[in-house]
Amino acid sequence: MSQDSTLAALTASEAARQIRDGEITSQELVQGCLDRIDALEDNIGAWTHLDREYALAQAEAAQDRRQAGKSVGPLHGVPVGVKDILDTSDMPTENGTILHRGRKPRDDSAVVARLRAAGAIIMGKTVSTELAVYSPGKTKNPHDPNRTPGGSSSGSAAAVASFMVPVAVGTQTNGSVIRPASFCGVFGFKPSHGLIPRTGILKQSPPLDTVGVMGRTLEDTALMADVLIGHDARDPHSRPMAAPQISRIMAEEPPLKPNLVFIRTPVWDQAEETTKDAFRELCEHFGDLQIMDLPPIFDGALEDHRKIMEADLALSFAKEYRDGKDKLSKVLCEMIERGQQVLATDYNDAVSRITDYQAEIDAIIHVFDAILTPATAGEAPMGLDATGSPAFCTIWTLAGVPALTLPILQGPNGMPLGAQLVSAKGDDGRLFRTARWLLDSLDEE
Repeated sequence: MSQDSTLAALTASEAARQIRDGEITSQELVQGCLDRIDALEDNIGAWTHLDREYALAQAEAAQDRRQAGKSVGPLHGVPVGVKDILDTSDMPTENGTILHRGRKPRDDSAVVARLRAAGAIIMGKTVSTELAVYSPGKTKNPHDPNRTPGGSSSGSAAAVASFMVPVAVGTQTNGSVIRPASFCGVFGFKPSHGLIPRTGILKQSPPLDTVGVMGRTLEDTALMADVLIGHDARDPHSRPMAAPQISRIMAEEPPLKPNLVFIRTPVWDQAEETTKDAFRELCEHFGDLQIMDLPPIFDGALEDHRKIMEADLALSFAKEYRDGKDKLSKVLCEMIERGQQVLATDYNDAVSRITDYQAEIDAIIHVFDAILTPATAGEAPMGLDATGSPAFCTIWTLAGVPALTLPILQGPNGMPLGAQLVSAKGDDGRLFRTARWLLDSLDEE
């Protein structure tokens, strides 16, 4: 590998340390990532906006700050990919739709502002599906260009998986972080709902919308989460509370050997046979792993999620539907039209059951440290006209609980397959600690 290629392979944690210690410069790192993008972007299509000169200018400014002896943040000089539904004051934010082409926000989203404060280089905007729903963008799976990368955070997952950037930001309203992370073979984290503020981000469904992160290591994923977590009074679902300090908790030894439970969920019949076999072997690896189904209340969870999401899409995208229906995909129009028919009583009933779902998951986590479950039905499907089913993410997104996908399994065609760990709302730190233990136990084999 060339020096530039070696730099592009650095994790965010390694890169930040080497920049702080003066072993490399931010310009060198950014140039290495740009070289990687130049080599692969035509085949992968992870970026919707990339200004090479501006990326290098940010890196130069970061290096000048360090050389001047000024304080630096935990991501100082490290390039980050940002999904193109997060507002950036210096780059277009087009939300994956021709209807917003050329849109230039005045202010940064809260997430982008926190990345800048941490010293990160905003490398560019990664491809989102249309309005972050189902209709795919141009991105292809880095492991097989004939397969979907998943969605809606398609570009972020593909950029991290192909070593264009070490870390990236995505969002999830159904399965839009966990699914593409699983399909592309990277770590993906959907935190507890409201933990990372959504100010300045395309609104789909406030009870469901969640900012997530992706990385090639668990440490990088935790680092990104620690940078972004925190209260923002402009987000009505954000609460003033102490941040969980995920990296610190993850590094601690569990007081007792973690106790996992494998949960099939009501969509287990949608899992491919090879996925079922893979999880059967994984359960056997841990010996006495208990297997259970969710309580009957969850039988209606997918329908509750559909009502909430589609009704909110009808409201959030009312202007786009009214003024530009002919420029929206058929699948999105159909979702909006179904959402227009959802009764207010049915919507409110569905939202009110979220706390019931959380209580049931709390009861499970009172006995077990984490839930193990598939991230997706199988490996990334062939074809680029869809992004794959989010069904194995839906319940956890609806309940607002934290979920991690770990790239530890492989499908029958050699494609990545994620294992999903889930915990109770607010238990994000322990979830990472349990994931660290799980990875360590597999490494010992």
